[in-house]
Amino acid sequence: MSENPRPVSLDIEDWSVTYAGGKKQVRAVKNCSLSVARGKIAGLVGESGSGKSTLLMSVPKLLPAGTVTGGRIRCAGQEISSLGEDAINLWRWRRIALVPQGAMNSFTPHLTIERHISEVLNRHLGSSKKECAEKAAELAAMTGLEKGALHRYPHELSGGQKQRAALSVALACEPDFLLADEPTTALDVITQKDVLETIVSLVRERGMGLLLVTHDLPLAAAVSDSLVVMKDGEFVEHGPPREVSRSPRHPYTKKLVAAIIDMESGT
Repeated sequence: MSENPRPVSLDIEDWSVTYAGGKKQVRAVKNCSLSVARGKIAGLVGESGSGKSTLLMSVPKLLPAGTVTGGRIRCAGQEISSLGEDAINLWRWRRIALVPQGAMNSFTPHLTIERHISEVLNRHLGSSKKECAEKAAELAAMTGLEKGALHRYPHELSGGQKQRAALSVALACEPDFLLADEPTTALDVITQKDVLETIVSLVRERGMGLLLVTHDLPLAAAVSDSLVVMKDGEFVEHGPPREVSRSPRHPYTKKLVAAIIDMESGT
């Protein structure tokens, strides 16, 4: 009897990122390792400036020119961290897709939402105009975006609609892995809950892997299969969400948990 195949995973190994600006260099990510399997959700939490978004954006190689990286990133067993621009473009959207922080910044103002989806489908899958329209309608229904929003421009949508539109674009090519960078930032509490529930539900249903970056430890703990805490470019704690949030070991994680308890108790 043959063994079960290993699950497809996104593996970040001993990864470092250094920004080079003039005479000063900033090492934003320091020797970090993380694995996300398809069908699983990994939450990456930490305060602003801890390196979370830098790590996330480095996976599909979307960092500024001149940024220096070290270590290795593999997707489904193939190293992608050493790929050039043309080669990594074959992985973006089709295998690894991004839901960026502040969806408005990810859209071209003069294109409708349907056009954004169509351009991704046409460029990466060669879909026809009819296929693009059908897929856009399917994605809108899937993400809870009303169909009429497909024919609007980004500035005509609410914050929640923009995030659902960004999710629709990210899911267009049915990727194996989704990277979500603070996907509920600047949304009201009810909309945050609805958008996050939509993302998590679709990830579970479609068997994708999700790397969720957020500063909200309780939010990440509630939806993740594993939780990583990051400070000053390093991973300081990693484990099951219940263990990390209820019995933290690192002093920084203890401070995070204590601050949340103080806020909830009003002290």
